[in-house]
Amino acid sequence: MKHILITNDDGYEAVGLKALIDALSPLAKITVVAPATEKSACGHSLTLTKPLRLLNVDDDFYKVDDGTPTDCVFISLNTLFKDGNKPDLVVSGINIGANMGEDITYSGTASAAMEAVLQGVPAIAISQVCKDKCHEIKNGWDFALAKKSIQQVVKKIFTKEFPLDERKFLNINIPPIDVDECKGIKISKVGYREYGNDTHRHVNPRGEEYYWIGLHPLVWKQSDDLMCDFESIKANYVSISPIHLDMTSHDDIEKLKHWFK
Repeated sequence: MKHILITNDDGYEAVGLKALIDALSPLAKITVVAPATEKSACGHSLTLTKPLRLLNVDDDFYKVDDGTPTDCVFISLNTLFKDGNKPDLVVSGINIGANMGEDITYSGTASAAMEAVLQGVPAIAISQVCKDKCHEIKNGWDFALAKKSIQQVVKKIFTKEFPLDERKFLNINIPPIDVDECKGIKISKVGYREYGNDTHRHVNPRGEEYYWIGLHPLVWKQSDDLMCDFESIKANYVSISPIHLDMTSHDDIEKLKHWFK
C-alpha cells in the first residue's frame, strides 16, 4: 500500500488539512505531521535555535510544537520514516489562500514540498485560492474541487510515476468555484506578481509603536501568452506548475562573465 505524508502551514486543526486527509485516505496510508500553530508565509525556514517536540495527536497524526512546515517534513522523515523507509509522496495543504507567482518563495506550504524533494521524496503543494480574503473558506467551504483535483493527480502518480525529475515539485492552485464551473486543468508557468505595501502602524496600550503587515490583493503582470498561474485561475482552470529549486539565472551566466572582464 502506498504511503503519503501530509503537512501544511495553517496548523494541525486547519479545515484545509482535514479536507486533504479526507481526499487522500482512500488512496494510501496517511501520516500527518503539521505545525501546532499557523505558520503562513514562514518560507523555507528550519528551526535551529531551540528544541522542537513531536507530539502525538491521534493515530498516525502528529503536531510539531512551534515548528515550521519545513521542520515537520525534516523531523518526520528522520524519525517516523527511518532506515530508508520513506513515504511514496508528500502532499502539503490544502492551503487557505493562493500560492502563485513569487508568493511561492514566502509560502510555508510550498516550502514543505521543497524540503521533501530535497530529501528525495516526490511532493505536491496544493492551495485554495480565495475570493474575498478567504471569508468564504472559513465559513464552510467544502473544498470539493480541491479534493477532486488532488485525488486525480495522486491517482495518476501512483498509476504511472511522478512526472518531474529530482528537486522539482508540483504546485497546484484551485480556483474559488464549484466543481461544475471548472474548465479543467491547465499546466501553467509561474506568474509575475505585483506587490504593494499594506503595513499598518499602531500603538499599544503602553504607548509602544508596532506594525502589522496586511494582505495584498492578487495583482499580476499580464503574460504575453496568457499562460501563467494567475491567468489560469482567472479563467476557471485548476493551475498546476512544475517548480524547480535551481535558482540560477542560466541565461545570465555568459552576460555576467562578460561583465566581469
